[in-house]
Amino acid sequence: MNKKILLSVTTIATLSSTLSADSVATMFKDGKVDGQIRSFYIDRAYEGGISSTHRNGLAVGGKLRYETASLNGLSAGVGFYTTQKVASSPTVDKTLFNSNGDGYSLLGEAFLKYEIGNTILKGGRQKLDTPLAGSDDARMVPNLFEAYLAINNDLADTTLIAGHVTAFAPGSFANAYNGGALGATAGYTAVAGNTAKHQGDFTNMGEWAIGENTSGVSVVSATYSGIENVKLQAWDYYAWDILNAIYLQADASFKTGSITPYVAAQYIGESEIGDKKLGDVDSTFWGAKAGAKYSNFNAYVAYSNQSDNTSAAVNGGTITPWGGMPAFTQGMVTRHMFLAGTKATKVAGSYNFKNLGTNLSVTAYYVSFDMDTNNGYTDTTTATEPGFDIKYYPTTVKNLQLRFRGNFPRDFKHTANSQSVDWNEYRFIANYNF
Repeated sequence: MNKKILLSVTTIATLSSTLSADSVATMFKDGKVDGQIRSFYIDRAYEGGISSTHRNGLAVGGKLRYETASLNGLSAGVGFYTTQKVASSPTVDKTLFNSNGDGYSLLGEAFLKYEIGNTILKGGRQKLDTPLAGSDDARMVPNLFEAYLAINNDLADTTLIAGHVTAFAPGSFANAYNGGALGATAGYTAVAGNTAKHQGDFTNMGEWAIGENTSGVSVVSATYSGIENVKLQAWDYYAWDILNAIYLQADASFKTGSITPYVAAQYIGESEIGDKKLGDVDSTFWGAKAGAKYSNFNAYVAYSNQSDNTSAAVNGGTITPWGGMPAFTQGMVTRHMFLAGTKATKVAGSYNFKNLGTNLSVTAYYVSFDMDTNNGYTDTTTATEPGFDIKYYPTTVKNLQLRFRGNFPRDFKHTANSQSVDWNEYRFIANYNF
């Protein structure tokens, strides 16, 4: 204990000797403000098993961030996030708001950052985007984290990360799920009612995922890009007393004339650890993608395979409670590729009209999910989702993006009387960055 006190006093004294009132004032004066103003309208009309349901919502909000300038490598930042209701139908689309269908705000970022050489140390509330823990910024407020990270680039063409994540603040998209197998595999909690309980709060990682406090999630990763047109990455997430998850991905491309073919492969392996608070977990997921770019056109096909539930006691699905959705075969909405036993296929193509003088891109896709009878969610045999995504950047307003998206799932699930749940959904989004 005495050694720790001595170390703390020494650290404070060292920092104090390098700071002065003028230098601290300059640190804040030279800081930078950035953010985004977002407007989001969503409209979903159900068909089939719940054809009478029609929900929509219009929200405005966004984020406002401030980060100080660096002083001897030390800086600090804060970020405020909000979503506010403008209008909605009687049946509110809660994915824009909190679980009550109302607007809310939170201090989503509050961190210290220290840079020394090729190493960055960052701790506190922050936004993360990693394969199996990510912001999932699909609606108004993203997922946010309390984390402590060390990022190092001493090795050529290599980024090493080590860290520990202690808390999770679910974003507004978390309202799309209410626990169970679908929630746990689609990026959110396995516990029904947890979203309503913890919306807008930073919650212990285990409490959010499974309803029990744990020691959080430790993570290490390595990303290597020293081979021309090749990128390799490996991640290990150790969710204390729940599971260990390994994520691997390799991407490669080459040029042949005016065409640039590319391929990619990914793997996720999960197993229970420690007190096994989620029971027996034994799952593997792999996916592959192949495509090509020609001028402003890009197209690919992807396939994935998720391991089965070998028994009622063993979970063969991929558990992703903290956002992060790296699967090549995910749809805009449908994320059944992580349900046990699912085989998924996706085809997609996009075209950018820049060469015609318009900053406009159009993407269309189709995903099919071949469901196993023991998937843990629905008796659906095949779920499908076609959709589109259009992005436009007006030249008259710099930093403005206008986006129009649509998705049309069929047989997303079956109701108790085996009727299919289908819908047509449209989204109109405006993002202004500053």
